[in-house]
Amino acid sequence: MSQHSDLPIAILYEQQNWFKPLFAELDRRGTNYVKLSAVEHAYSPADHPEEKYSLVFNRVSPSAWNRGNGDQIFYTVGFLEHLEARGVRVINGLHAFRSELSKAGQLTLLEQLDLPYPKSRVIHRPSQAASATEGLRWPIVVKPNIGGSGAGVTRFDTLESLEAAAAANTLAFGLDSIALVQEFIPAQDAHIVRVEVLNGKFLYAIKVHITGETFDLCPADICRTTDGVLLDRAACAIDAPKSGITVEAYDPPAEVIADVERIMHHSGIDIGGVEYLTDSRHEEGEAGQRYYYDTNALSNFVADGPRVIGFDPFARLVDWLEAEAASVNETRLAEVTA
Repeated sequence: MSQHSDLPIAILYEQQNWFKPLFAELDRRGTNYVKLSAVEHAYSPADHPEEKYSLVFNRVSPSAWNRGNGDQIFYTVGFLEHLEARGVRVINGLHAFRSELSKAGQLTLLEQLDLPYPKSRVIHRPSQAASATEGLRWPIVVKPNIGGSGAGVTRFDTLESLEAAAAANTLAFGLDSIALVQEFIPAQDAHIVRVEVLNGKFLYAIKVHITGETFDLCPADICRTTDGVLLDRAACAIDAPKSGITVEAYDPPAEVIADVERIMHHSGIDIGGVEYLTDSRHEEGEAGQRYYYDTNALSNFVADGPRVIGFDPFARLVDWLEAEAASVNETRLAEVTA
């Protein structure tokens, strides 16, 4: 056992630009931390990471495969297994990471929890796509099982267009060759809601007003509030704002908060977001059906949090990371001195 009682927090990441605000807050405070780039990282099964880190915060995204880093996804699974086998405190650990790596698995969980989600089919070959639409309401979308940032999600309005795409082998199945064929739900009032949790508990929610032209609704890339105020997009991954999308703070119903916290608990996700929308297709005077459709373990907080939601979520995050690290270090010191 290491004699050190103040081991650093380790941040495991792949897309460095997303985490500039987190690194900046850690640097501002002088927090003891280290960066672990998954792109360059390697380890030995004989290593003792419990002697190097107070905790490891997993920030690797399933969308890594869209940046030529798909190998990092499966590497991260192995590294998280190693960390947890050594007793390291991992935030968004193996259970959480596996939850995010399968949209099909996310829907299975929603089914188990008796929560509403868009009707879907899971397939593994383009030739199955057309028959998978039986019983589904059009339009439909085809989305890769291992997603991230809306990559590969394609809408089809007719069976003929879907059959043509399947025949041309242009459907995006992604890294594991699995895809979802899913009903496209038109969003009521043209917005979705993203609910964020920290330590598994509700942190904030935002309405994202959409254009219908993109399935990538990363809140860090949205550049305006609904009243036209420009946001500081320091967290933007590609420095390309979504100029047609706006965002605002939102207070979700208590039952939504309870649903989201339950989803995150069963997904093993300490920090992340759940997205839902309300179906615009309903009779006048009736309430639209709410559908949960995406769970994110890697959550990029909304750009310019103080202006949008009234506080800096990165400050709240670092408060929590420091407290978790202090608890681990205190326990380790007690064990060493016992």
